[in-house]
Amino acid sequence: MEALFASAVGVLTAAGIFLILRRRTFPVILGLSLLTYAVNAFLFATGRLALNAPPVLNKYKEVAYTDPLPQALVLTAIVISFGMTAVIVMIALSAYLSSKTDHIDLPLAEEAGEDE
Repeated sequence: MEALFASAVGVLTAAGIFLILRRRTFPVILGLSLLTYAVNAFLFATGRLALNAPPVLNKYKEVAYTDPLPQALVLTAIVISFGMTAVIVMIALSAYLSSKTDHIDLPLAEEAGEDE
């Protein structure tokens, strides 16, 4: 189960980085979201991957338990990432409305008229 979970985090990270390197704003926003999901899954996995285990230690039974701190961190990270995604979408929307395109163009030195 750990290998499947680790490969899923790796695929999410790779897809997120691939989309961030695109030249349009919408794939960049999707890539940031995928990276956020990968980090959240990684944080969740730090609390031990155990099936049907309680998040607290029971003093009457010797059973495995999962750490509740990473779960709380993931919930906080989900809220923060939702807010940051909304901010990024609004910045991209304002850039689109001002330039009428969502293409990210970085002018080259010869196109901008600058001499090296």
